[in-house]
Amino acid sequence: MRPEILFSLFKPVTSLKGVGPRIGNFIETVAGANIVDLCWHLPSGIIDRRYSPKIAEAESGSIATMILNIDRHNKPPNKRMPYKIFCSDDTGKMSLVFFHAHSDYLLKNLPEGETRVVSGKIERFGNELQITHPDHIGTLDELEQLKSVEPVYPLTAGLGLKPLSKAISAALELLPELGEWINPNLVKSKKWPVWHEALKAAHHPDDDDALNPLSSVRCRLAYDELLANQVALALMRRSMRKIKGRVLKGDGGLRKQTETTLSFQLTASQRSSLAEIYTDMETPSRMLRLLQGDVGSGKTIVAFLAMLNAIETGAQAAIMAPTEILARQHFATIEPLAAAVGLEVVLLTGRDKGKKRETYLLALSSGVAKIAIGTHALFQNDVEFHDLGVAVIDEQHRFGVHQRLTLASKGQGVDILVMTATPIPRTLMLTAYGDMDVSRLTEKPAGRKPVETVTIPAERLDEVVGAVGRSMNSGAKIYWVCPLVEESQKIDLAAAEDRFDQLKFIYGDRVGLVHGRMKGKEKDEVMAAFSGGNVEILVATTVIEVGVDVPDATVMVIEHAERFGLAQLHQLRGRIGRSDKASTCLLIYSSPLTQTAHDRLAIMRDSDDGFRIAEEDLRLRGAGELLGTRQSGLPEGRLADLVQHADLLSVARDDASVFLSNDPELQTPRGQQIRTLLYLFNRDAAVLNLRSG
Repeated sequence: MRPEILFSLFKPVTSLKGVGPRIGNFIETVAGANIVDLCWHLPSGIIDRRYSPKIAEAESGSIATMILNIDRHNKPPNKRMPYKIFCSDDTGKMSLVFFHAHSDYLLKNLPEGETRVVSGKIERFGNELQITHPDHIGTLDELEQLKSVEPVYPLTAGLGLKPLSKAISAALELLPELGEWINPNLVKSKKWPVWHEALKAAHHPDDDDALNPLSSVRCRLAYDELLANQVALALMRRSMRKIKGRVLKGDGGLRKQTETTLSFQLTASQRSSLAEIYTDMETPSRMLRLLQGDVGSGKTIVAFLAMLNAIETGAQAAIMAPTEILARQHFATIEPLAAAVGLEVVLLTGRDKGKKRETYLLALSSGVAKIAIGTHALFQNDVEFHDLGVAVIDEQHRFGVHQRLTLASKGQGVDILVMTATPIPRTLMLTAYGDMDVSRLTEKPAGRKPVETVTIPAERLDEVVGAVGRSMNSGAKIYWVCPLVEESQKIDLAAAEDRFDQLKFIYGDRVGLVHGRMKGKEKDEVMAAFSGGNVEILVATTVIEVGVDVPDATVMVIEHAERFGLAQLHQLRGRIGRSDKASTCLLIYSSPLTQTAHDRLAIMRDSDDGFRIAEEDLRLRGAGELLGTRQSGLPEGRLADLVQHADLLSVARDDASVFLSNDPELQTPRGQQIRTLLYLFNRDAAVLNLRSG
């Protein structure tokens, strides 16, 4: 149970004074639903209000906090005209300007004949100095309070800085003083403040240096988050390892048979990855391994051979994919290979109903079907295996640890192999997959030609449309990708539909459209027509990014390429170049490009090394955006930046490892504080893996 000392931080933001349901909803959008989320919502900038000149010295364009005599209100005859308040000091005159003003409010807060402190941006209008809509108005008693450095926070539409700052100040007043969970030697060598002081200081920056991720205060807070994450991963890993596994060591018969039917030789890294996987499966503890391979590096055949190792012992195997398209793709690849060695495979998706589904479920529960391929449908309670030995999970970053465990619970001591086609930088690897062993596929299968990548400005789109027609006439199939961004799905869907209409007008029924809002059956029909039928141009949103395999597709057009991340562009490009034919990827961009977008497109043009591209993507965009972590379930740092704090991540990992080897149940005084840290960062599941507390 969460320690009582943290209760106040985990109340909803609406429990704070002045935060009603409406403001609460906005705060939840930008920061989170609980008070602790406001604490993690750090300033992104500052407004320095310490400049306090006389009127004659005030510089236009600056933010100033001024002591002014309120001389006269000039209320306009109609509301469309500005309301002016004329002010002075002993050096000159100026005015305060308000649009759509409430005169009662202004007369009350800026009474004629009195002195007030006013803070805002100085502007010159003709010969007159003025402040339009001052940010703050106060009495002389409040001068020092207003002459301060004001933090600026990331906002969302409908939420102003004032109510958010007020809510954050109220949240910080509830901060408890907690014991120290960081190694005392590290605190001393880094000269880090204690936790609650660091958090308060982070919300009250004195200057731009205080906003630097490498400032002492920000590093301290980043380390807290990294340490919580690394301890949690280590505990999860340990509990997964504790669950008794089983020895799966086949006689090699099915594997030998399969290898003789393949039309290609396995690469060296496929063989070394298989050796690591077989070794894991042969030990009595459970396998928990990540198979990381670039697009087209041959992960599926490695997974299939691992599944055969389990099947040779009499067990069953399952492979789970994040989308129906990808599940069907795996079925199309694996089913013929399985049939060649006499094995029955069932495909289970959310679409299967009635008698058909019952037949599949019976085949699995009786052990007649040796392999199940499916989506989330494999999690459902009525899916029972006769004897599940190994579970392969594809595109892991779409599934959380909880889902891994759910699938594993379908059998006794199930070995887990996770596959991802997303090359992941080492620092992100430690954060996201610290509970797993890793195998890497580093080569492309023999005979594959590199994809030529060309960048083209949007003004030349007509040329691209013409070139696509010539490619079709020479037998090529073409992907045409339109971006789909979460915030503006309707606009982007319309963009894909407009492009489809335009291409269909020119090329007729040779053009198909697939997007995320289509029903599964509709998508499959279009994909089938593109793979083996009359559709030669497939206009798509990014639903084709993962796993779709059409060897005849040799041209990829990506519109608004500057809107995609590097990892995503690389994944999309990986849909072509899957045969011995020359392939071309056209990246169409709209000017002007930001420096980051320019660098991104240049890297895509110059490299097809997924691991280098992933490192560059992390450097250019930071971990928060990389791989679309907001949608993907990868842990996204609130305080830690995996680019800036990479060295701290290594320290946290080592510290977690050493500490847990000496205090595995977190019982020592520092261990108890680390328990509090885990709860503070919502790592409750990790605490549940301990024997007590």
